[in-house]
Amino acid sequence: MKFRERVLDNGLRIISEWNPLAHSMAIGFFVRTGSRDETTVISGVSHFLEHMAFKGNEKYQADDVNRILDEIGAKSNASTSEEITKYWAAILPEYLPQAFELVAGLITPSLRQDDFDMEKNVILEEIAMYEDLPSFTLYDKMMQAHFAGHPLGQSILGTPESIADLTSEQMREYHRDHYVAGNVTLAIAGNFDWEEVNRLADQCCGWWPAGEVDRSTFEAQPEPGTLVFPKDDSHQQYCMQMSPAPPANSPLRFAAEVLAVIVGDDSGSRMYWDLVEPGDVEVAELGHYEYDGSGSYATYVSARPEAVELALARISDIYDAVNSEGVTEEELERAKKKAASRIVLRSERPMSRLSLLGGNWIYRGTYRSVEDDLNTLQSITLKDVRELLDAYPLGQMTTVAVGPLNSLDGPVGVPG
Repeated sequence: MKFRERVLDNGLRIISEWNPLAHSMAIGFFVRTGSRDETTVISGVSHFLEHMAFKGNEKYQADDVNRILDEIGAKSNASTSEEITKYWAAILPEYLPQAFELVAGLITPSLRQDDFDMEKNVILEEIAMYEDLPSFTLYDKMMQAHFAGHPLGQSILGTPESIADLTSEQMREYHRDHYVAGNVTLAIAGNFDWEEVNRLADQCCGWWPAGEVDRSTFEAQPEPGTLVFPKDDSHQQYCMQMSPAPPANSPLRFAAEVLAVIVGDDSGSRMYWDLVEPGDVEVAELGHYEYDGSGSYATYVSARPEAVELALARISDIYDAVNSEGVTEEELERAKKKAASRIVLRSERPMSRLSLLGGNWIYRGTYRSVEDDLNTLQSITLKDVRELLDAYPLGQMTTVAVGPLNSLDGPVGVPG
């Protein structure tokens, strides 16, 4: 694999990882903007704007975009998170010119009023649909609760009120402010011609307006709390818990990823053997979420309502034991092997490499090869895990539950 980068005169950065053994390639525009960059007045505009990108521009209508991408066999989509809006396509190398022009065109949509009015109804329907899904409600309410008062606490979809009140001019202003070349990274992975990529970038992106966008990335200081959202028609109780963990730019993040595998992976972890394998819960997992300036451990539990409180208590015991005693050498080595396998398997797909390539650059402004990740992984020691636990112990600071129960043991805040 070979890494190359280039910055256009307007500030657009191109990063690429060439793999001559690949039979496909993936391109993606990573816009460093998301729900954390919004105000409450325009909450949900980043996600709404992602939808509007597929409505076409001055050259292509919405039907053209979808039709041409389908004709060349592209797998394409877009996504919006708290921090990044991404537009991408996975293609065969011979179709790069067509795919590049279309995906680049998503960054500069026409934002026509009639399209805006139509898509607003789609967004409102999407919000209503997701509100019926316990897993979505759980995540959305958890982020709002754990990051209350912090930009990361703002909902990706927004609210029915904020979307209903949003105007097309507010969206155009947000687009003008955030979709500037210096706030976009073009990532390319797989088998491609670097000179062709540069020619297409000059042609399709060289005219984009220049500019940079600042973002406040202070670390969140969450307050402990519990919220229960009753859902009578649910047969399962869904619980999520968060506590502070290393942010995206912390060297401790590598140990945090390995620790999550040891303690709460979906197979072979302490939580798996103690709770899932005996059949006491359906799901019990721990993950590490990293953001700009902040991070969190996220515990997820799905179980019968009568089993949830005991399960959370047993997880608390597991966390206490890990915090005080650490993990064993055997657990660490097993987790490192599992993580290494995942890194290598992901590396064989250009689309997976694209996500890692763009994400690393957006958060850390650096390139990491597969070998870099494997070497860092193998270098993690029990001392590193101890340093992590001393700085960011496992915990259950914020708890949100969705399901038949009206309360959980301990301090509970029931929303009005």
